[in-house]
Amino acid sequence: MIRKIIKIDEEKCNGCGLCADACREGAIGIVEGKATLLRDDYCDGLGNCLPVCPMGAISFEEREAAGYDEKMARANVAQMSDKQTSCGRSGAELPRSQLRQWPMQIRLIPVDAPCFENANLLVSADCAAYARASLHEEFIRNRVTLIGCPKLDDVDYGKKLTAIIAGNAIRSVTVIRMEVPCCGGIEKAVATALKNSGKTLPWRVVTLSISGEILDDL
Repeated sequence: MIRKIIKIDEEKCNGCGLCADACREGAIGIVEGKATLLRDDYCDGLGNCLPVCPMGAISFEEREAAGYDEKMARANVAQMSDKQTSCGRSGAELPRSQLRQWPMQIRLIPVDAPCFENANLLVSADCAAYARASLHEEFIRNRVTLIGCPKLDDVDYGKKLTAIIAGNAIRSVTVIRMEVPCCGGIEKAVATALKNSGKTLPWRVVTLSISGEILDDL
């Protein structure tokens, strides 16, 4: 059938993986460093992947393609989820941590840590992971994670983050903050760092309620 489906420009793609994270059907994977549409029948044609691509490498096209198979797509996502779990002592399956590096505290990690090279950066309020149980799968996966609390840490995050962004090939920055006023320091520090680094990077700010719900995603 002729239908609307995504098209990925490999020349523009930088392999960041944000589109694969955004695809709820598991239709996109990273193959040899490039985003790839794995199967036509997994793509629902809604384009959740389009707005997250920092390179503008994804668009729609109309072409001959297999129809979207919701049942197969759900089975694919379930299979992917099974592969990402580990078995606890009781035999119950537990989610696998998606943390990629250590340390993760802003004040402790070196500004020239190798993990920053070509990284998608997550700068998060340290209580966010406790408020939102799915933070690992939704935001920590495929990102280098930095955490902090401006109310408790007696440091200037802006200077440290400026050095990290200016001195490394950072691809994008995602900020996770809580709705409480003190978390504004996290957002302000990142905004300051991006400005002072002299770089123009795609970045977003996600605000969580104290119960873990997403209030804003800008």
